[in-house]
Amino acid sequence: MLLDTQIFIWWDSRPENLSVTALATLTDTSNIFVLSVVSIWEMQIKNQLGKLSLSRPLNELVESQQLVNSLEIMPIQAAHIFALAGLPTYHKAPFDRLLIAQAIAENMVLISADRLFSSYSVNLLQ
Repeated sequence: MLLDTQIFIWWDSRPENLSVTALATLTDTSNIFVLSVVSIWEMQIKNQLGKLSLSRPLNELVESQQLVNSLEIMPIQAAHIFALAGLPTYHKAPFDRLLIAQAIAENMVLISADRLFSSYSVNLLQ
C-alpha cells in the first residue's frame, strides 16, 4: 500500500480526516505500508516554505511511523521517472504524478483522497 503524502500526514495527526475505508486499511496490520521518498521530499519543501505544519520534525515523524507501523520507504527509481511518459496530464502536480507512476510501475495500491487520481489507471483506494 503506497501512501499519498496527505494520507500519511492524516494517518499520523488527523485520522478523523481519513475515509472509513482508508482508516480500516491503515489499521489492518496485515498490510504493508510504503511511503515514497517523493512524499518526504514534498513535505520537506512545503514545510520549509511555510505551506505545511507538521506535528513534529519531519525526520522524527517518518522514523516514528517506521517503528510504530513498520512503514517502509521506497526510493525513486529510473523506471518510475520513465513511467511518467505514459501518464496523461489530468494531474499537473509533479509529486502526485510521480506517486501515481510509482504505484503503477510497482503494481501497488495507492491510498489517496485526491479525486483526480481516479482519472488514472492506478489501483486506488480512497
